[in-house]
Amino acid sequence: MNQTLAADDAGAVRGESVRLNANRALVRGWLYLVLLMLFALVLVGGATRLTDSGLSITQWKPIHGVIPPLSHAEWQEEFDLYRQIPQYQQINKGMSLAEFQYIFWWEWAHRILARGVGFVFALPLIFFWATGRVERGLAPKLVGLLALGGLQGAVGWWMVASGLVERTDVSQYRLAIHLTLACAIFAAIMIVARGLAPHSEPAADSGTQRFAGFLVVAVLVQIFLGGLVAGTDAGLSFNTWPLMDGAVIPGDLLLLEPVWRNFFENVKTVQFVHRAGAYALLLLALWHMIAVRRRLPGTTHARRALVLFHLMLIQAAIGIATLLLHMPLHWALLHQGFALVVLGFATAHWRGTKGAYPLPTEIRVAR
Repeated sequence: MNQTLAADDAGAVRGESVRLNANRALVRGWLYLVLLMLFALVLVGGATRLTDSGLSITQWKPIHGVIPPLSHAEWQEEFDLYRQIPQYQQINKGMSLAEFQYIFWWEWAHRILARGVGFVFALPLIFFWATGRVERGLAPKLVGLLALGGLQGAVGWWMVASGLVERTDVSQYRLAIHLTLACAIFAAIMIVARGLAPHSEPAADSGTQRFAGFLVVAVLVQIFLGGLVAGTDAGLSFNTWPLMDGAVIPGDLLLLEPVWRNFFENVKTVQFVHRAGAYALLLLALWHMIAVRRRLPGTTHARRALVLFHLMLIQAAIGIATLLLHMPLHWALLHQGFALVVLGFATAHWRGTKGAYPLPTEIRVAR
C-alpha cells in the first residue's frame, strides 16, 4: 500500500514538473517574441532620431493616432500642425508635403510599433494568467514589466513635448532617459525569460554573479551616454580615432558653467565621455573574462564571459567605424542595434550565473 502511494506521489510530481516546464517554455517563447519586437522598436526609434523625424507628429493620440492620414485633406492638416513648431519654422521652412510625409512615416511607424509591443505583451499575459500558466512569484514581475511599458509611452511623449515649443529638437536629457528606459525594459524581460530557461550549469559563486550584474549596469550606463551623443549630435564632430581633436584627452572639456552641464551639453565632452566609457567597459569585460575562466574553467559561465568580451570588441569596432564614416544612417543603426545585442547577452549571462528560477514549493518538497 505504502509503495503504491509513494509511486502515485512520484507520478504526480513528475506530471506537475512536466506541466511546469511546458508552461515555462510557452511563457519564455512569448517573452522572446516581445524581445524581438522591442529590438525592432529601438532600431526604428534610432532611425526616427537620425532622420530628425521625431517631431513630425505634434499630438499624442494613443487610440486615434493608430490611423494615419487617409486623404489629402488629412495630410494637409497634419502638415499644418507641424508648420507651427520651431523645427519647421527655423530649419525645414519650405518643406514640401512629400518631404513631410517621409519624416511622418518614421515617427508613425515608431508609435504604431510601440503600441504593438504593448498589445503583444498584455493580451498573452491575460491569457496565460487566466489559464493558470503563470506560476506564483512570476505574476508580479510580468505586471511590473507591463507597467514599465506604460511608463515608457508617457516618457516618449514627455520627450517629444520638449521639442514642440522653444527647441528645434528634443531634449537630449529626455532622449537619453527614453532610450535607457527602453533598454532597461529589454534587459528586465531577458532576465525573466532566461530565469525560466533550463540551466546546464549550477549557479556560479557570489563574486562572479555580482561582477556579471555590475557589467549589465555598466552597459546600461554606456547606452545612456550614447543617448546623449545622439541627442546632441556629438557624433558629427571630432570624427577621428584614436585621437580626438588631435589629443588623447582634448582641451576645452569644461567650458560651460556650472561644470556639470559639460557632461550633458558640451558636444566635445559628451563624445569624450562616451569614448572613455567604451574603453572602461572593455577593460571590465576583459577582467571578468579572465577572472571567470580562472575561477570556473571549462564551465558555461566561463565560455559566456569570453563571448561577452568579444561582443564588446565588435561593438567598439562598429562604434569607431561609425565615427570615422561621419555617422551614416545604416552604421549608426548597426551600432545602436548591436548595443542591444551586447546588453541582451550580458543580461542573459548574469541571469545564467544565478541559475534558473526555483521550482514551486510543493514540487521541491515532494522531491
